[in-house]
Amino acid sequence: MAVFESHGGKQYSCNPRAIYEELQRRDTGLQCVWITRDGQFTVPDGARVAVHASRDHYELMARARILVSNMLQPNWYRRPAGQLYLQTWHGTPLKRICLDVDCPQFVNGMAYHDRVRNDVPNWDALLSANTFSTPIFRRAFGFDGEILEYGYPRNDLLRCPDRARRAADIRRRLGLPAGQRIVLYAPTWRDDAPTRAAGYGFPQHLDLGAVARALGTDHVMMVRAHQAMREALVTGATDSRVIDVTSYADMADLLLIADVLITDYSSAMFDFAVTGRPMLFFTYDLERYRDRLRGFYFDFEAEAPGPLLRTSDDVIDALRSLEDVNRGYQAAYDAFAARFCGLDDGRAAARAVDWLLSHSA
Repeated sequence: MAVFESHGGKQYSCNPRAIYEELQRRDTGLQCVWITRDGQFTVPDGARVAVHASRDHYELMARARILVSNMLQPNWYRRPAGQLYLQTWHGTPLKRICLDVDCPQFVNGMAYHDRVRNDVPNWDALLSANTFSTPIFRRAFGFDGEILEYGYPRNDLLRCPDRARRAADIRRRLGLPAGQRIVLYAPTWRDDAPTRAAGYGFPQHLDLGAVARALGTDHVMMVRAHQAMREALVTGATDSRVIDVTSYADMADLLLIADVLITDYSSAMFDFAVTGRPMLFFTYDLERYRDRLRGFYFDFEAEAPGPLLRTSDDVIDALRSLEDVNRGYQAAYDAFAARFCGLDDGRAAARAVDWLLSHSA
């Protein structure tokens, strides 16, 4: 039996999804189970689902031969003898993570270090997307086990031979006409912006309605919240071309169909660089985020593969002159992709599954 979990059971997505689907293609005979919070999603291809923190969940975690997850496990989890735990994590880090965050400012921040130290000894291996991430992960997790520098399985979709057909299917699912250009806005969460709903607030600084109006009728703006956010996203945006796609299962699908990505410090930038399409960075709080909330692992201002923008008007101007932006940042973009996306060749999930099968016999 193999158990899969993405973002604590909130999604059918990310690296665990790509690994699961590669396993399904191989018809290994493994019984696969996905952990879900309150039945929030369904899984194709006949996998079972089990509700998070249910008796079924506890029993599965005690019995499964394989566990694949992209997040830390609950404090009650202890790996049973003979279980193989592959930790995939969920992004190349610009912002500091885990034990590298000296004074966490988010909800239950100081307990976070304890969660890391509790879960990491259970890991058999950790996925890394690139040579940049590997030493950071080893230090930030305090992990001395095997790191699989394979690229990220979730990015295989962005390289697959039939990506044009899959993009058309995703657009149809979302009700988007074939000729409509898509701008995807996907900011990360702010550690010090908790809500009463046990999550974090969506940053409201970008005027979504103004951006949509400026783009015209041949564009649509999709808005995607980080999975840690817990509130309505598009409050105040009445334009029908502003679409909240937070409930859509997998970010990789949205990156596949987006013509332009607007983000800030999110790891989505490293994934989207695989596509070669333009990126804009709405970094209205750059100094505060970098110097007070998290800190960065590299000089983002010097190496960003697109302009760092402070106001909604700046974003609108950049969207109106994307060709000039592309020319001005082509060298930076190429260097960024070479540094972070060299292993994203469409075969990362296959490498991960080869490892799982060779170690679980």
